[in-house]
Amino acid sequence: MEYHNPVLLKETVDGLNIKEDGVYVDVTFGGGGHSKEILSRLGENGKLFAFDQDQDALENAIDDPRFKLISQNFRHLKKFLRFYGIKKVDGILGDFGVSSHQFDVAERGFSLRFEADLDMRMDQEGEISAFHVVNEYSERDLISLLFSYGELRNSKAIAARIIEVREEKPIKTTEELRVALKRFLPNYKEHKILAQIYQAIRIEVNQEIEALKEFLLETLDMLESGGRMSLISYHSLEDRLVKRFIRNGLFEGEPEKDFYGRFEVPFKKVGGLIIPSKEEIKINNRARSAKLRIAERV
Repeated sequence: MEYHNPVLLKETVDGLNIKEDGVYVDVTFGGGGHSKEILSRLGENGKLFAFDQDQDALENAIDDPRFKLISQNFRHLKKFLRFYGIKKVDGILGDFGVSSHQFDVAERGFSLRFEADLDMRMDQEGEISAFHVVNEYSERDLISLLFSYGELRNSKAIAARIIEVREEKPIKTTEELRVALKRFLPNYKEHKILAQIYQAIRIEVNQEIEALKEFLLETLDMLESGGRMSLISYHSLEDRLVKRFIRNGLFEGEPEKDFYGRFEVPFKKVGGLIIPSKEEIKINNRARSAKLRIAERV
C-alpha cells in the first residue's frame, strides 16, 4: 500500500453490497487498494473495471482475469465501458482527490513540501499545467478560479500579485510561487492558505469539477436498478456536488414536480455521512478530510 493508502477501505467496499457475480467499477484505481478488496469479494464470474488517467498507476495493474484497467479519466466512464460491451454495472466506487503517490513524488508539483516545477497534472500527457495557469491565464480568470476553487476571499489581490510578478519573469516553480505570494501568507496560517491556492490551481489544471459532474451524470445510465455507488470526497466543492446529486440528481436548483407536488429522484441515500475513525487518521493523516457518501440507484 506504499503507492496510496486506501481511505475508508472496508466502509467503502461494504457500501457497494457486492454480489459475487456482479460487475463493478473502481473509477480511481491509484494503488489498487479498493480494487483488491472488491476482487476479494467477487466470485469467478464477477468482473471489475478500473479507471486511472495517471500513467504511474498503470504499474499497479492487478494480474487477475476478472480485472481490466482502463487508462482514462473517469469522465469517460460510459464510452469505455460500452467499448468493452458493458451496458450496466452493479456498483461504482470513487475515491476523488490526489493520491499519496502524486503528493510524494516531488517533480509532480502537487505537494507543499517540495520545490518543483509548476505541474500538477494528474494526466501527465495533459496540455495544461500549473505553469500555464499561473503564467498565461488572464487576471479575470485567475480571480475566478482562486475564488471558486480555493474559496479565497482576497482572490483579486492574489491574482493581481501573480500578474505583477510574472510580468518581470515567469513563475516556474512551487517555491517561486510561494515567494511571490509571501505577503498573503502570515506564519500562523501559511500552510492553510497555500493549500487553498494549490487546490484552486490543481482543480483548474485537471478540470476536476467538470470531470466529476460528467461522471456523476453518466452513473444515471450505467448503474443497474439497485446498484450502489460509494463516493469519497476530500473538499467541500466535491462533497456538495455529490451530496446534492444523490439527493435529487441535479447540481443546482430543484427537480420539477408533477401536479400533486411529487418528483422522482434517481437515487436513495444509504446510511449517513461516513468519516474516518481517529485510529485511521492516526495511521493515515491524509484521511482526515475524507467524506464517504453511499447511494443506491432507484
